[in-house]
Amino acid sequence: MRRPAIPHASNRPSTTPEEVTTTDRLLTVEEAAARLGTGTRFIRRLIAERRIRYVKLGKPVRVPESALAAYIAERTVPTAAETRAARYGKAV
Repeated sequence: MRRPAIPHASNRPSTTPEEVTTTDRLLTVEEAAARLGTGTRFIRRLIAERRIRYVKLGKPVRVPESALAAYIAERTVPTAAETRAARYGKAV
């Protein structure tokens, strides 16, 4: 028996364009850069390195708002008080 070329392809449910919905606003690279307070070059580097989710609409690229929120949440450093409380099991 021959295995499929893409092992997970048979497990993926087929979706039609009508089933795919999103309430996320898609931001341009410039808007995403403004939200993070960085330059567009930084956002384009995140996209090129696939460190942030993005949507390709032909040639233009858009970044979902939820992807920016997730990126910020993943890289938020806790305060020293939060770290101490977590280390000793105390409430803040």
